[in-house]
Amino acid sequence: MDSSEKMEKIVSLAKRRGFVYPGSEIYGGLAGIWDYGPLGSDMLYNIKDLWWKKFVKGRDEIYGIASSVMMPQQVWSASGHLENFTDPLEGGKFNTMFKTKVGALKGETDDVYLRPELAQGMFVNFKNIIDSFHPKLPFGIAQIGRCFRNEISPRDFLFRVREFDLMEFEYFVRENDWEKYFEFWRKEMWGWIDEVGISKENVHELEVPKEDLAHYSKRTIDFEYDFPFGRKELYGLAYRTDHDLKNHKLDYHDEESKETFIPHVIEPTFGAGRTVLAILCDAYQEDEMGGEKRVFLKFKPQVAPVKAAVFPLLKNKLELVKKAREVYEMIRKQIQPVMFDDNGNIGKRYRRQDEIGTPFCVTIDFDTLEKDSVTIRDRDTGKQERVDTKDILVYIQERLR
Repeated sequence: MDSSEKMEKIVSLAKRRGFVYPGSEIYGGLAGIWDYGPLGSDMLYNIKDLWWKKFVKGRDEIYGIASSVMMPQQVWSASGHLENFTDPLEGGKFNTMFKTKVGALKGETDDVYLRPELAQGMFVNFKNIIDSFHPKLPFGIAQIGRCFRNEISPRDFLFRVREFDLMEFEYFVRENDWEKYFEFWRKEMWGWIDEVGISKENVHELEVPKEDLAHYSKRTIDFEYDFPFGRKELYGLAYRTDHDLKNHKLDYHDEESKETFIPHVIEPTFGAGRTVLAILCDAYQEDEMGGEKRVFLKFKPQVAPVKAAVFPLLKNKLELVKKAREVYEMIRKQIQPVMFDDNGNIGKRYRRQDEIGTPFCVTIDFDTLEKDSVTIRDRDTGKQERVDTKDILVYIQERLR
């Protein structure tokens, strides 16, 4: 299939199976705004959770925060965004930040902006982290959160939108060490790409030319992905120098050496929505099984929105349904999320779970009642294996790992 056809099929499947819906669709929708459905939100939270565990909880020197979406004009003036965060339009310049006001009375309001990036939330809390935790260099401040950009022409599904989630941290280092840590985080970002199941063959590094660098950056590498609509930026790794801390008039005092100086910053940035889109593009598969065309999502288990589904073979046999419920409750105490599915014949249920990307389907049949064993079907191969009920958890957990 060609690229445009693949993209259409992914968007259609995403809506049909409850991954992503057009925002406010019943009122005609809003360009560049998308809502995550039950499966999409589970997938998004899986990605965020994996990222947080890897880059924050898995390290001693990175501190997680959750800063406000609204920030006063002074922040964006100091950071350079008021002057530089623009897209050219015919006859003028257009700032892509969303502006609003806080305050109740006319003449007593203040201008605020919805953040277009997460970075400033980390920078304005730099002193708070130092005062609370006294970290030694190098250290980082990280967060996951919602950002807003008034894109002139949002397009390409989840790729270019007006409201999106970023996962990002600022890593503070001595100036002489920036190249060492830039290279360290470059390799760590490749490790993340592999961890979530994005094909490395579809990702390419682009050294951003000097004339295209953001106003705060001295060096940036874009990790570009081969989307169906072209090779586009997935993640970014920037050397922000001391631009932000200097403009916010913040410095660092080394308690051992008694030096006071302004640290430099390495910034790895990960788009959560673009991660979802890249995973969907890589995971989307078509093949033939049992003489029929099949569509399935070949997710890595870590990001799959449903880890396993439990079926009673027949919906109208109460003894099968009762046993299936027992097995379902047993599994979901240890593995989540798990889906109970008794809608339609067994073949339709398999196809539905394939499109959801569920790695394993557990079927309760009459042999379950007699021999206390179940059938477990593998999503990728369609192979079915008989497993004793007492061994279901171990069987699935081993394969999920």
